[in-house]
Amino acid sequence: MGAKPIEGRTTAASEDEVVVFLIGMRINNFAAPRSWLPVVRAMGPMIAELSRDKGSGLLGHQFLLGFPRVLYVVQYWDSKEKLLAYASAPDRKHRPAWAAFNRRLREGKGKVGFWHETYVVSAGSYESIYVSMPEFGLGKATGVVPVGRRGDRAADRLRIS
Repeated sequence: MGAKPIEGRTTAASEDEVVVFLIGMRINNFAAPRSWLPVVRAMGPMIAELSRDKGSGLLGHQFLLGFPRVLYVVQYWDSKEKLLAYASAPDRKHRPAWAAFNRRLREGKGKVGFWHETYVVSAGSYESIYVSMPEFGLGKATGVVPVGRRGDRAADRLRIS
């Protein structure tokens, strides 16, 4: 089933700086699940841990599939400091998952690939529009408002004249 579309045009409610973190993996050899299946299984518990901790900085996330080999997560954070703090915290799920992944990467000799990208986007440097969509992406992470509240044109929402 899924979320019900919101009628009309909406935009993400956020007007603050946002950190967009993309993280994913590529299955290079489907016949080697020992190399890639633990990587697939590691992300869920980390997202659950972050979602339970309202002060973690994670605003929201979206799991996506780049058919057929790539799995990734788009994450929205309220600061790069909180993202980096989570990545390096010895008492959180990321550090042991990262260590285990690096072991598998060495043992697997290229059977699974990994990537991440981080973008720090200043306030006024992003815009969004959702038409007859349920909350999605940044709008799901921060809530949505009618487009008119932030400007009818993309240039208005980007604070461009």
